[in-house]
Amino acid sequence: MRDYIITTDNTTDLPEAYIQEHGLGMLSLTYMIDGETYNRKHELPYKEFYKKMRAGSMPTTSQVNPEEAKEELREFLDDGKDIIHIAFSSGLSGSYNSARIAAEELREEMPDRKIAVIDSLCASLGEGLLVHKALQLKEQGMEYEELVKWLEDHKLNVVHNFTVDDLFHLYRGGRVSKAAAVLGTMIHLKPVLHVDNEGHLIPVAKVRGRKKSLAALVENMEKQIGSYRDKNDIVFISHGDCIEDAEYVKSLIEEKFGIKAFLINPVGPTIGAHSGPGTLALFYMGDVR
Repeated sequence: MRDYIITTDNTTDLPEAYIQEHGLGMLSLTYMIDGETYNRKHELPYKEFYKKMRAGSMPTTSQVNPEEAKEELREFLDDGKDIIHIAFSSGLSGSYNSARIAAEELREEMPDRKIAVIDSLCASLGEGLLVHKALQLKEQGMEYEELVKWLEDHKLNVVHNFTVDDLFHLYRGGRVSKAAAVLGTMIHLKPVLHVDNEGHLIPVAKVRGRKKSLAALVENMEKQIGSYRDKNDIVFISHGDCIEDAEYVKSLIEEKFGIKAFLINPVGPTIGAHSGPGTLALFYMGDVR
């Protein structure tokens, strides 16, 4: 059986050391801030990125286009490997569609090769958790077609819950109205959001105060984890330059669920451009999103 590689997008927010250790292929969405364009090969350190945002800089992002995706994926085919590409949610970006178009064109050029493009319907370390599970199964010897089926069958079991510290970034992204952002800021309302089954960001609650919003993430976990309560070998947490809050949520999960393994990493600039500093996101496997 021909070897295959798992590829994904830099929107997974996985640590660089993890990417290198597992030989993970990576497509790169770009972002612009203060007139300069960055990508995975030309990265702005996350603390500097969030410092700029706190000072008022407004970043923008761009999806991967089909030609870029085709060029990157071709390298792995030329290296003799088939591809399973786990793409950023189609509900949040056109990058999935770009990868799909690139795969169709590459299949026409190389009809004997396999390229599967999975719409993860996930974001940030939620996408990263799905990639992590895929890498585990591949490293355990799961064959190509079986892994493609597993990903399609289980991607909606990746639960995303998150809160933000500044409602105006959600307003910029069209997630809340300007009036709601102004009023919520005045009375210290903190939204709790999730990624739904269509891969969209959806508000699910409003909580007054930061600590209560962090606790609400873990309370939601109790409702959603279901039959996966004893099956989560690791929980992922991403943060918008607020590591203390990530550690606090970790402690709540350890106390409530007894889970000991965590991957904590910053929300990268591509996602952070839309969620802002102070974002705290929690990802795990559960029965329902």
